[in-house]
Amino acid sequence: MHPLLQILTREGVLLNVSVRYWRAHKKLRAEDLGLAPDQVSERLISLGHKRLLPKEATAALALVESRAHALVEANTFPFLNGLARFVPNAKLGGVTAKLKALETEFWRAKNQFIAQYGPLRDAALEEWRVLAGNLADDPARVVAAIEAAFPPAPTLERKFGFDTQLFQIAVPERLGLDLLTLGDQEHLIQARQQAAREAAAKIRQQAESFIAECVTRLREQTATLCAEMLHSIRTGATGVHQKTLNRLIRFIDQFKQMNFVGDAEMEQQLETVRRELLSRTAEDYRQGGLSARATLESGLARLADTARELARQDATELVQRFGGLGRRKFQLAA
Repeated sequence: MHPLLQILTREGVLLNVSVRYWRAHKKLRAEDLGLAPDQVSERLISLGHKRLLPKEATAALALVESRAHALVEANTFPFLNGLARFVPNAKLGGVTAKLKALETEFWRAKNQFIAQYGPLRDAALEEWRVLAGNLADDPARVVAAIEAAFPPAPTLERKFGFDTQLFQIAVPERLGLDLLTLGDQEHLIQARQQAAREAAAKIRQQAESFIAECVTRLREQTATLCAEMLHSIRTGATGVHQKTLNRLIRFIDQFKQMNFVGDAEMEQQLETVRRELLSRTAEDYRQGGLSARATLESGLARLADTARELARQDATELVQRFGGLGRRKFQLAA
């Protein structure tokens, strides 16, 4: 395996989270309204996906899904154009524990939905009967199409799922031919070996760019947070609020956990800000008057400028240092 990929394998894992539930949508067609397709003008009539149930019926499930995706996005890096998410080791325990809690919440919401499915379906069909009169000359046809779109209760179970999968990074050394006949092997072995070589080469090439993107992403997040804090301080009625300072405190802790590459320069900048600016409370800044507030604002502005400048820099040297440090760790471990 390529050295950088070996190091990435030691520093974290790939994560994929899939949340599935019945969306309660039906795509209306012209035929459902008793019309020929050429009778429907897309400029004037919007068919498309319509809700079978009111939004609140699946709100609890949608909330769990959004929280799961937000958790993953906030604590991982997209790997190979989002094929999976890379979780640094320092974040793995916390992320998986929170995902397990969300999964428990998801199954609880699913069970509640299943228990209420019959009454929800009946109430929704009554609403559709009223609405159908405004959609078509043959309301019964519309209602029949809507009613047919509701799956039978026993089949709903398989429409729900909360799956968390962890993977190690690897490149294909060969593509198996064990289940093929000898004749098929002779025809396919060369093509499969070539495909394996190309896939391995692609992953190796993208490893360096992935690591560099992780560095840039964290630096850009630093600059964005500082800009948001400055805006809040300058436009908020309170001026300096403790919640605003706490955002940066939490971000510095988050940065250290996400900084698997070892971006010492950015981490040092953040620790300097923690020491010089965050040792004072919001009340201290408010009581310190314009001078204290100016010190805070100038410090945040400098950090934002530094983070932007670092984000624009070529991260090749940092990637190489990361690779060299990883190789030394392997040698010491050996």
